[in-house]
Amino acid sequence: MNQDYIKRVNRILNFIDQNIDGELSLEKVAAIGHYSPFHLHRIFKEITNETLNAYITRKRIEKTAAMLMHRKELIIAEIYLQNGFNSNSSFTRAFKKFYGISPTEYRALSPDQFSKISQTDRKNGQAKGLLANYICTMEELKNWIALNAIIEIKELPKLDLAYITQIGVAGLPDAFGRLIKWATPLGLMQSEDLKLARIYHDSFKITTPDKVRMSVCIVLKEPIAADGEIGLTTIPNGKFIVARFEIEPKDFEKAWRGLFAWMNDNGYKKADQNPFEIYRNDFNTHPEKKFIVDLYIPIK
Repeated sequence: MNQDYIKRVNRILNFIDQNIDGELSLEKVAAIGHYSPFHLHRIFKEITNETLNAYITRKRIEKTAAMLMHRKELIIAEIYLQNGFNSNSSFTRAFKKFYGISPTEYRALSPDQFSKISQTDRKNGQAKGLLANYICTMEELKNWIALNAIIEIKELPKLDLAYITQIGVAGLPDAFGRLIKWATPLGLMQSEDLKLARIYHDSFKITTPDKVRMSVCIVLKEPIAADGEIGLTTIPNGKFIVARFEIEPKDFEKAWRGLFAWMNDNGYKKADQNPFEIYRNDFNTHPEKKFIVDLYIPIK
């Protein structure tokens, strides 16, 4: 894939994130990437495996789903108007087509009772497979977190990162491999304070694993030039819940679910930023093949 295409689509993805409540016509978004509408339609689908319209609609619906779960103080009309829908009928129709139930029904259900992943598992008849591993009871999660996490509230300075966009979990190791290949000749991998990271732009609670967008990152100590598929981004300074884990790869989802449960139990509210994780070791050198990893949830 042409790296200039990826660079421009990254710019478009960030623009959509920041303007999900506004007008996002094909012509307007194409101008952000310096494409003609015709070429953007083709290139966007080639890179993301979705048409631009399907991507924008999905992101809007998923953001409303997150707000329905976590912003109980807002009425449904406030939520859909904040996310680019102009009428209750168009929003309800799009939401029901996507999730199979109405927004009101969705709000009445807890995240564990209904999610895109649990919905997919039920359709595939795999309730004793992925669903059994994915969903834990709240008590199990609390007990597991108590045994496996060291949790603190910290004020953190701004972080500068170089990143590669990855859509879907299947290609994650390859994305990290490309990032490391880029960083090695620049001497970034030889740093004693090397930190690799992953930013989550979507939630596994409401987005299927093949569509979750992530940024695989390396934390930068000083400014550096980047181009092509390598982008530069910043995590603003702020207050975070920080949890240190030593876990196997299969336990990452449990760790995140448990940490969000801990956040809710302790009365914290997530800020309007993306959660992320920073890796503290090379799990291949760990005697038990475990990650030593810090999970970060931005809070208000």
